[in-house]
Amino acid sequence: MGTKPTAKVALITGAAKRIGAALARSLHQSGFNILIHYGSSKKEAVALQAELESLRPNSALCLCANLSQLSELTQLGQKALCAWGRIDVLINNASRFYPTELDHFTLSQWDELINTNLRAPLFLSQALAKTLKQHHGCIINLVDIYAERPLKNHPIYSISKAGLGMLTKSLALELGPDVRVNGIAPGAILWPENVSGLSQTDQQTLLQRTALKHQGDPEDICKATLFLINQAPYMTGQILNLDGGRTLNQ
Repeated sequence: MGTKPTAKVALITGAAKRIGAALARSLHQSGFNILIHYGSSKKEAVALQAELESLRPNSALCLCANLSQLSELTQLGQKALCAWGRIDVLINNASRFYPTELDHFTLSQWDELINTNLRAPLFLSQALAKTLKQHHGCIINLVDIYAERPLKNHPIYSISKAGLGMLTKSLALELGPDVRVNGIAPGAILWPENVSGLSQTDQQTLLQRTALKHQGDPEDICKATLFLINQAPYMTGQILNLDGGRTLNQ
């Protein structure tokens, strides 16, 4: 590492699994070198790096950091920049999700959800602002439809995502004209991991509340991301709802 590549470089937080991994594969296929951030999913991150490098050598690197810890977040920004000397795209995808009922939530839950979902994207964007400006790059934040309409029993999560929505608009103003900042708000793309109580019946009920009556796919997020990176040069400060029309219903 350390030499500047001809390829552009994308840092994707939470890239070891699920939507993050799909984004890593999609951007890699389109020619990007990929910085795969992970927290605890080392096995999956290393496997993804090996997969990408088998397709194009020296095109992927794993970076570990606990995004709820500011010191590790700062180090992540430094390591990301040192890898290939540039960052063209920052995708703030990593997120924590779990219920925090009003009668039972704790300060530690507040800190974990807010720090990971909101503070980390802000400070990582700050750390990489210079290189993003130099390369006329862009930032894409993975928000949530619950930023617009809160999810019952998830007040802290909903607050964190609402804040991320405003952060997207604020950064677009602060970093323009050199850096574009947009967001994507997924609906029913993937069901949450490790969350009990969401039965098949519950899932179908949620899908029936969408206009399209079916679940989305991570590929939908990938296509929207590539659109924002490559085909929307005059778009900034916007959030695309990829929810199958879920937000149309009251």
